[in-house]
Amino acid sequence: MTLQINITANGRMSLPADVRKRLGPSGGGAVYLDETDDGVVLRTASQAVARAQALAKQYTGGNPDASVEAFLARRREESGE
Repeated sequence: MTLQINITANGRMSLPADVRKRLGPSGGGAVYLDETDDGVVLRTASQAVARAQALAKQYTGGNPDASVEAFLARRREESGE
């Protein structure tokens, strides 16, 4: 879906109500803007987290020993805590 969103002279833009309703940010929730070679991508916080998790899984191969929790547990074990 492609929508035209106008930007005001002071740089503000509004997401249409139906888009906000579908995406979930309400009451002034945050969205994240990624600039790409093709343009810009807006993501909700949950979409940004899901994307980060997918990237982490891609680089760790889903290995549970590659998690932050596993790293910290190994460091505590090594230090004798």
